[in-house]
Amino acid sequence: MIRFVLADLRRLWAGSLVVVLLVALATALGVAVTLQERALRLGSARAADKFDLVVGAAGSETQLVLSSIFLQPSPLPLVPGKVLHDLAEDPRVAWAAPVGFGDSFVGHPIVGTTTALIDGAGGGLAEGRAFAARPEAVIGSAVALKLGQDVKPMHGMPGEGGHAHAEIAYRVVGRMASTGTPWDRAILVPIEAVWGIHGMETAPEPAGHDHDHDQDHEAGADPAQEEHDPGEARPSAIGGPWSGTTPGVPAILVKPKTFADAYKLRGQYRAGATLAVFPGEVLTSLYATLGDAKKVLGAVAIGAQVLVAAAIALVTIVHVGQRRRQIGALRALGAPRLALFGIVWTELFLLVAGGVLLGLALGYGVALFLSALFTRENGVVLPVAFAPADWRLVLALLGVSAVLAAVPAVMAYRQPPAAALRA
Repeated sequence: MIRFVLADLRRLWAGSLVVVLLVALATALGVAVTLQERALRLGSARAADKFDLVVGAAGSETQLVLSSIFLQPSPLPLVPGKVLHDLAEDPRVAWAAPVGFGDSFVGHPIVGTTTALIDGAGGGLAEGRAFAARPEAVIGSAVALKLGQDVKPMHGMPGEGGHAHAEIAYRVVGRMASTGTPWDRAILVPIEAVWGIHGMETAPEPAGHDHDHDQDHEAGADPAQEEHDPGEARPSAIGGPWSGTTPGVPAILVKPKTFADAYKLRGQYRAGATLAVFPGEVLTSLYATLGDAKKVLGAVAIGAQVLVAAAIALVTIVHVGQRRRQIGALRALGAPRLALFGIVWTELFLLVAGGVLLGLALGYGVALFLSALFTRENGVVLPVAFAPADWRLVLALLGVSAVLAAVPAVMAYRQPPAAALRA
């Protein structure tokens, strides 16, 4: 019977291929939607997991998280510098790192911050050292630069009509370990340098700052244009101490010491001119939006599968009708009815099941492609993988396929041989 089925499929290869492709495309649509939505949830949750609390100026919670954690370029209102000072001095805070945006280098966002964020967001350095002077930078693992190379910042992102900052060039002195987050594509520089090139008042230097090194240079010389050894840090007011006159920043990433401290800080700075959010809470609301979109796309996928199932049922019924003489001849030659049922059912089930399995592969491939494209553009690694629920869906599809294949098989089973030969 199997040899007969295979021979029949080879003879009718064009029609069989059409049926397989129809089923595969309908299945791939549903699989790709499911896998991509799940990957986006997991990838974004992992990216935000490194940050406990974000403090910014009153405004949109979603935009604050997208800009400060996922590094999506967008103008944010500045939170007063006094907030940064208060957080840095708060005994409930392990560390508070400002983040300043606005500049880029060949598509990589330049983020002004402090060395505390290198350990907090990047998990430490893979090579080199942290920046210790204004014209120094630490790059993410996905930035195609080497230690010792220069970074010339441009205001804004490419294509936005920005201009280059000629007054400073950062020297790469370190590279962060890979995190699978947008920070792998970022270039971290001292927040004081960002304030300086944008004409903002810089924070005061620490008490006891050694000016002997500065006396070796002409008065008024721009330190950003001086030649320096990347392995030797020059004295500079990097990382504070902050004061009430510190310039404003778009956002502050905060690491509370305890779980209770996180909620207390959130309540304290979630009023008036400031906004404090847990990134996970904001992502939950985004996931709800994604869930609604998934329902719509899922309904479209189910509708496509129903239409394909109806088309296949129609094609197979017509196919059985056209083979009435062949079926009648087999019955006249002594083929039992169960054998005819098995031949027709096996042939149709192989076609539909083959389409389902091909659709799984196509959907998985599409999800991988979209995830890789998203990672390249945004830096968030999206893990694409099947879950147990997906395999239950596959079994359900195969069960439906078995039922659909039985309809024309029953028609062939009940067909009298004499009537078939007269057709």
